[in-house]
Amino acid sequence: MAKELKGRRVAILVADGFEQIEMTEPKKALDAAGAETVIVSPAQGKVQGFSDKEMKKADAFPVGGPLPQTRPENFDALVLPGGVMNPDKLRLIPEAVAFVQHFVEAGKPIAAICHGPWTLINASGVRGHKMTSWPSLESDLRNAGADWTDAPVIVDRMLVTSRKPADLPQFCAKMIETFAAADTMHHHAA
Repeated sequence: MAKELKGRRVAILVADGFEQIEMTEPKKALDAAGAETVIVSPAQGKVQGFSDKEMKKADAFPVGGPLPQTRPENFDALVLPGGVMNPDKLRLIPEAVAFVQHFVEAGKPIAAICHGPWTLINASGVRGHKMTSWPSLESDLRNAGADWTDAPVIVDRMLVTSRKPADLPQFCAKMIETFAAADTMHHHAA
């Protein structure tokens, strides 16, 4: 497997109640492609995953990048997992919205799945973009100016979106491809 993301730093932004598999699968794919992944969260110390299938708490993960001390400038790309509670929390936290906004304004690649794209509305990241999401977000995204379609994965410039856990294989493949093609490489001081 080519290490196509070697030297890239990717932020995975989650709050308590994120859909676990929508964080762990993309993280695994990014790590395998050679990226350095950091879990960024407003949660203190650990952030709580959730399994929607079983409707219960899953595992807790150590937070590598606590908000607001973590600087988005230090990352090349952003992943926004879903889960109903997670984006609903994030979009009410100004530091989280500002973090996402940096990637939107800098034109850095963003991959968002399921309910993940919700936070992008607050970060002014959906207008004029072709995108998909969990079906219940369709009208919110359309109202915010997105061109919404029901599809397993949609790539529009630097934005990759998917609908649900079943789309993860396609989502992860397109995420890696898009992140690798982006020329936002910042040579971080070692």
